[in-house]
Amino acid sequence: MMKKDAPRGTRTGFTTGACSAAAARAAVIGLVTGQVPEQVECLLPNGDLVTFAVQDGRLDAAGTLAHAMVIKDAGDDPDCTDKAHLTADVRVLPDRGGQVLLAGGVGVGTVTLPGLGLEVGGPAINPVPRRNIEANVRAVGTTLLDEVGLEVAISVPQGVEMAKKTLNARLGILGGISILGTTGIVKPYSTAAYRASVVQGVHVAGTLGHGVVVLTTGGRTEKFVMGEMPELPEAAFVQMGDFLRYALGAAVKAGIRRVVIGGMVGKLTKIAQGETITHAGRAEVDTGLLADIAAELGAPGDVCDAIRGNETARYAGERMDALGLGTQFHTALAQRVIQTLRARYPDQFELKVLVCDFDGRKIAEAS
Repeated sequence: MMKKDAPRGTRTGFTTGACSAAAARAAVIGLVTGQVPEQVECLLPNGDLVTFAVQDGRLDAAGTLAHAMVIKDAGDDPDCTDKAHLTADVRVLPDRGGQVLLAGGVGVGTVTLPGLGLEVGGPAINPVPRRNIEANVRAVGTTLLDEVGLEVAISVPQGVEMAKKTLNARLGILGGISILGTTGIVKPYSTAAYRASVVQGVHVAGTLGHGVVVLTTGGRTEKFVMGEMPELPEAAFVQMGDFLRYALGAAVKAGIRRVVIGGMVGKLTKIAQGETITHAGRAEVDTGLLADIAAELGAPGDVCDAIRGNETARYAGERMDALGLGTQFHTALAQRVIQTLRARYPDQFELKVLVCDFDGRKIAEAS
């Protein structure tokens, strides 16, 4: 599945969930046979069978505790959990016949906020990896489970440091990384993990009791909006990136009644023109829309033509600034954003748009 000679940027990898399931399966095989294998075939959530190398396999003297570790290979995906040591310690529970209990060890985050679909106070191991780990344990541990139970503790020695590079703390996941993955496969440069974190972030915001989520396109716009709305807790702010559609869908599902969007002219233009995935590669900026706004505000014809003929939204803003119409222009653009989204999401939530410049200073707002 992961060809080492694949063209650069195309090699797939495996999720933390898949690696955890493989480590758990290897440890259970150790309990059953008396020896942890050096490699193990693991069933992924998508139905594939994949062979993983197993490190540090060992049993205690009594043969009731087994240890195994799988090193995550993220392929060509720029994932901060690449090379993480997904570790399983599986312990026999004499009085829990037939049960498989899942626990989080060092480096696996603890859930501290509702809204993630996980038990508050429990380990941040998502539902699909939970089921996949248990399925692999049961597949090789049938004879044991006829008489005893098994506790599977997943840990990640580097997880605390790795978590600092994620949005986990914002989501209320503290002390480590999340064990994730819906298919078991990491696609190179995939956006699935980030998209999922956006949806989770909105759901967490929906549990805070403020009835509002603040969606921003990146760190600069988030810092700007946080300064504008200091009364809100950090978890109410979600960096949606390019994933407006998923963020707004999650807001509707969570019953959030007020949505604030913070952005700059480029992304806001794409939203105003009806794009709900605002990545640069998805659609060009409609500079004709910006030229129309400029004309409505009384900009000279040659300026409007220049805006229409240019490829960037930033150029439009700069030309309108030079005319002393920058605030009016950005306010009108924000109003177009609201008009477009209200048509797409009628009566779903109240909207407010805050606009900043490229230095993170407020230009305009509309609601």
